[in-house]
Amino acid sequence: MSFAMDLVYLLVFPGFLFLSTAGMAVQYVDRKLYAKVQNRVGPPAVQPFADFLKLLSKESIVPEAAERDVFVVAPLFGLAGVLTAILYVPVWGAEAAFAFQGDLVVVLFLLSIPSFALFFGGWHSRNRFSDVGTLRTLTQLFGYEVPFFLACLAPAMAAQSWEISTVMTTLAESPLALVLLLPGFFVGLLSLQAKLERVPFDAPEAESEIVGGALVEYSGRKLALFHMTKDIEFVVGAGFLSALFLGGTAPLYGIAGPVGGFVAFALKVLFVVVLLTVVKAAFARVRIEQSVGVFYKWAVGIAIVQLLIVIAAASAGIGGL
Repeated sequence: MSFAMDLVYLLVFPGFLFLSTAGMAVQYVDRKLYAKVQNRVGPPAVQPFADFLKLLSKESIVPEAAERDVFVVAPLFGLAGVLTAILYVPVWGAEAAFAFQGDLVVVLFLLSIPSFALFFGGWHSRNRFSDVGTLRTLTQLFGYEVPFFLACLAPAMAAQSWEISTVMTTLAESPLALVLLLPGFFVGLLSLQAKLERVPFDAPEAESEIVGGALVEYSGRKLALFHMTKDIEFVVGAGFLSALFLGGTAPLYGIAGPVGGFVAFALKVLFVVVLLTVVKAAFARVRIEQSVGVFYKWAVGIAIVQLLIVIAAASAGIGGL
């Protein structure tokens, strides 16, 4: 029975079937809201699904100069990372499906896998445009990962736990603690925007400069998998931040059970998606060195200040810390 439930978690909910559907839904909300901000109509609700099916129906070509094994495996590698990460994020109750002490570190690692998959896939495509795109991907990764890790460390320190579920339930009982963590939430949002390579941190893709960045040689099913990975990473990243900084599934799971917890999860993920879409609409693309500068000059400093706030609040007994 346990093995059967593990398969359900992996393949149905909160695994592949749920995440692929949620990823397309989030993509639709993002594109529709982005269009409304720009006074456009935007796509119909079925457009993400139609785009995915269209890519699946197209031929998937492997360039002659590419290193075939790495080129083929890279999309699957990235997808596996984000599909695994959701198993440690609470989706319907007080605990995640596979929660354990230290799963926060595991999720931070798993959320970095898509960027490395993009790098290896693009680098082994052996194309001058993909080479530039992959170098930008790696350069930007060194910029946002440090503040992202520091920002996520703050709620863990506040709750004195490395388990996401424990952090969520502990901080949900103290609204003041969530207020004190707002600087970390802000840094986490910016870092997630860069991790997803969205405007203003989309220099690694920059279709007007380097065609399509690391994915320029990808087509058909392999390109569809990369796009699906990005959509799923959007959902998982938003759910991860909501668990650490917004109380996750609380307090509805304690009021209306698993259904209420899932509703809380969905609403908070939607809130994060809206915030990131507003950022996308409000700013223009920055150059790659400007992107790295934003994180090392400002985000790292804010994240360190956040840690100091948590330490000071804990010493003074403020906010239940």
